[in-house]
Amino acid sequence: MNEEQAKISARGWPTEVHTLDDLTDQVALVTGASRGIGLAVATELGHLGAVVYGGMRMPKAVDGVKPIRLDVTQEATVSAAIVQVEKEASRLDVLVNNAGVGVSDGDLAVISSEEIREVLETNLLGPMLVSKHALPLLLKRRGGRIVNVSSLVGAMTDGMEGNWPAYRVSKNGLNGLTIYLHGEYGPQGLIANSVCPGHTRTDLGGPDART
Repeated sequence: MNEEQAKISARGWPTEVHTLDDLTDQVALVTGASRGIGLAVATELGHLGAVVYGGMRMPKAVDGVKPIRLDVTQEATVSAAIVQVEKEASRLDVLVNNAGVGVSDGDLAVISSEEIREVLETNLLGPMLVSKHALPLLLKRRGGRIVNVSSLVGAMTDGMEGNWPAYRVSKNGLNGLTIYLHGEYGPQGLIANSVCPGHTRTDLGGPDART
């Protein structure tokens, strides 16, 4: 399938999104790519022809993925990873902010301050820092993508009650980051999206998840 031509509004925002069945010559970076959803996304992007860098706290060999050290809570590793991508590939077309942590159940009155800090640093501050360092490369050409892996439990339209306060607030903030990125950089050709993969059988989703 040929790439669909995006229509541009009077404000310069894309009103239709380019869709590609072939990512040959494109470069992608997926955080949290050592397992679970991140590994599946990285592998599929590779199947579509992209050169894929898999950000991992402890890099390991993955078929079709270039492992790269990246801990979203350590800005020095974020900066170094982007520098490596630029040096080796000279471009970045797709950033998938997938890295995240789960939480123990409980309401705000009982969870620990350490847990709150860990969740917000990983699930919200982390994607902000990766996006910050990746933006110069993503904006080199129109059509760069940032995909933030969010969750419906952080959607204000569905209500926010039901425990897991740190996780809910972190994902709500991630949705806010997506809106900001689209509004601020959309006129320069960036496309930012939040996606919810649903209840998935991962270390976070648990063995009882549907998919």
